[in-house]
Formats: sequence, structure tokens, C-alpha cells
Amino acid sequence: MDAEQSNQVVELRLTSRYITEHPWTVQAINGFLSAYFMEKPGFTVQRHFDDQESGMHVWLCEVPSNMKITVLLRRLQADIPPCRYVQSAIDPSTRPQYVIDCPE
Repeated sequence: MDAEQSNQVVELRLTSRYITEHPWTVQAINGFLSAYFMEKPGFTVQRHFDDQESGMHVWLCEVPSNMKITVLLRRLQADIPPCRYVQSAIDPSTRPQYVIDCPE
């Protein structure tokens, strides 16, 4: 199906430092992403897991190619304590990663 081929997988990562300061945000982000799924056709969360190596919580999200992930991140920022996000994987052969962390 063409619509599925135009989707990309994006990683949202929440740092252990941020989780330590705001433990409830893991559940808040789960709820936010569930609501976003209901609102945005084509957006789904494929998997949510705790990355043992990095200590980060990771959400693998399938995103329609025409959706701007920065819009999702800005809306998420309004729902959780102050944070910053950085796109960490710039290599086109790897999936984009957005790391949410405490503001510097």
C-alpha cells in the first residue's frame, strides 16, 4: 500500500536524567502519544521500551512522511516540565532520533 511506504519510523527518547527529575513523564508521554494516535491518521507507536544501555525510555513511532515531528514535539513540550529536544541521528541511513532532556 502506498500510504504505508511513505511512513517513516522515528525514535523519541527520554533521558534517564529527565526521568529521574520527573518520573511521571513516562506515563504522561504514553498518554500524549495515545491521544496523538487518535487525532492524526497514519501516526502509530510501534513499540515503547526501556533501553538498558542508555537508561532512556524509547518510543518507536511510525509517522506519515508529510507530518512534521517538530510539531508533535512542541505540543508535547507544553504538556511536560521544561525540556529541550535534540535530533541526534543525522545520518540518512538511520532512523531519526529525538532526545528529550532537561534544559541546560
